[in-house]
Amino acid sequence: MGTQARVVVLPQQPGPLRIEELDLPDPGPTQVVVKQYASGICHSQLHQMHRERTTPVILGHESTGVVLKVGAEVTHVTEGDTVLVTWVPRDAANTPQEPVRSVLEVSDGTAQSENVFTWADHTLADQQYVVKVAPDTQRDVTAIIGCAVMTGAGAVINTAGVKSGQSVVIFGVGGVGLSAVVGARMVGADPIIAVDVNDAKLEFAKRFGATHGINATEGDPIAAIHALTPHENQRTIMSTPVTGADFAFDCIGIRQTMEQIVPACRAGHFGACSGGTAVLVGVPNTPVELNAIDLLIGEKQFIGSIGGSCAPDRDFPTFLDWHANGDLDLDAMVTARYSLDEINEATRALEQGEISGRAILEFD
Repeated sequence: MGTQARVVVLPQQPGPLRIEELDLPDPGPTQVVVKQYASGICHSQLHQMHRERTTPVILGHESTGVVLKVGAEVTHVTEGDTVLVTWVPRDAANTPQEPVRSVLEVSDGTAQSENVFTWADHTLADQQYVVKVAPDTQRDVTAIIGCAVMTGAGAVINTAGVKSGQSVVIFGVGGVGLSAVVGARMVGADPIIAVDVNDAKLEFAKRFGATHGINATEGDPIAAIHALTPHENQRTIMSTPVTGADFAFDCIGIRQTMEQIVPACRAGHFGACSGGTAVLVGVPNTPVELNAIDLLIGEKQFIGSIGGSCAPDRDFPTFLDWHANGDLDLDAMVTARYSLDEINEATRALEQGEISGRAILEFD
């Protein structure tokens, strides 16, 4: 017997999101049905909404819920377990089996997902996308661990491997950028420089650990970063003083910021150490031109970070501990809450830049 669900559907043809009442099929051998408490509303879903598509799409990829049903081969969770749903396999290194991607039959065809869908009061997901957590896990704000926190904090601690005392600059301090700020603070980075176009967001970022804020509309942000990050007694290959961040993270993914993170990084100390590392975290939607001479002469690196290079089984307990200890203030980071019926209002607010941290959907 299926499970009744209300599911947000992105139609194949351009138009607003709609909500359909569906019967979710019983789980396949490796799948689970999850009754959801809350889901994050991620900016990457806007990219999906603006792309051309050949089928309807079901959206969302981070949530908190409880397992209602399990497939015959599911071993990781049982009915009644509290879980976080994410879009990254929980233990890909030790699980050779390919996870099953969620698809649903909706009114205008077969709706596809990017691994999972969480903009729904119930979801059907492969067990690899479901991480068991303690029964007393907070039900609402922890939903954003499955993407925002994982992506931002993971980029700092996993992809980049930032160490205590190293300098960090973060372009874009929405939910992902704020999580990167927290990750940088937790490893002892200094300074932690936030760059945005909104003074309120820059001030908000200081609540999470940013030591400086730079408004990119008020002068040259690259020059401001270099002024804040001198490296005493170090010289470049051109015998000029070394300045710039050890690590620069782009948590936006637009052309302008992608082209700013490399020059924001320090050049190498000639004959002693290589230059800084620029990390692309935000989902890009445009080509980018990089200064190859700057990369070469400065011995800099430009790398990508998808999902914070996270293994959810390994990393989610750490993020939950940070939250429990007060080091990761998810209650403050979640700045907007919507019901499922308000999904079009929520995505409009996100697109218009009206959400300072992270927004969530809450389900009855």
